[in-house]
Amino acid sequence: MTHNIFSIILFLVLISQGYSQCLLSDISVSQIQTGIKVQGKLEWSVTITNKCPCVQKNVILNCTGFQSIERINPSLLRVSHGHCLVNAGQSIYGDAIKFKYAWNKQFPLKPISSDISCS
Repeated sequence: MTHNIFSIILFLVLISQGYSQCLLSDISVSQIQTGIKVQGKLEWSVTITNKCPCVQKNVILNCTGFQSIERINPSLLRVSHGHCLVNAGQSIYGDAIKFKYAWNKQFPLKPISSDISCS
């Protein structure tokens, strides 16, 4: 009986530790063409999600050379010197962050840093 209780406790501890092991790679950035052209440029729809059960904030993407002729709400994506701050540094958890941009090509918006907070 004691062995079974110990096994159950150990199992629960291992599971709870697994959920707190979030990584930057849990931030997913997907892009698709909308089929719309804005001033002759292709429009891209971007969705940023956090696949981790923990909150990630201050998410920074590498967006070197990023340009858009379509205005992007700076509270969703703020571009500065080749880096992009997502969601004004606020938490990404649950709801996806979505925006659109228009340019000749798709930019590789890759996560380069975030602050992970598991409680």
